[in-house]
Amino acid sequence: MSEVIGWVVTDSSSLTIWKIVIRGGDTVVDATCGNGYDTIALLKLVADDSRRGCVHGLDIQSSALENTSYLLRESVVEKQRELVKLYLLCHSRMEDILPKDTPVRLIAFNLGYLPAGDKAIITKPHTTLFALQAASRIIASGGLISIVIYIGHPGGRHVLKIVLKTRFPFS
Repeated sequence: MSEVIGWVVTDSSSLTIWKIVIRGGDTVVDATCGNGYDTIALLKLVADDSRRGCVHGLDIQSSALENTSYLLRESVVEKQRELVKLYLLCHSRMEDILPKDTPVRLIAFNLGYLPAGDKAIITKPHTTLFALQAASRIIASGGLISIVIYIGHPGGRHVLKIVLKTRFPFS
């Protein structure tokens, strides 16, 4: 089931939970931008009049960032687009781009491959483990690490095993 935000579609289960956790002005991370739908959904949740909200979006594929940038240009006003920072970077290196001591309210992962992209480029178990460890270090108290795993491709079940074995600190 999906929910439409403007003409952007995102998974309604994730969005329902995100709406409970995220407040206007928060800093969030889209660890795997993909085609940009989650980036847009997160932006709509952090954007407010304070202009302090920020979405940091990462992906290892330039085509994913191009898709996300296009969707941002087509879907939101410039004032809101300024709240998004995109990085051509592996999700395992998210700590490298965040200002020190930035409270991160939510980190979203969609693990698998880029829809309509190169199916040979998939989420790797070892970088996912490093990314989850990084996420657990930077998530704010009361924050959320949101993980959606697409297991119907080669490597998907290996990533699932890594996620299930990962121990997260509880605050």
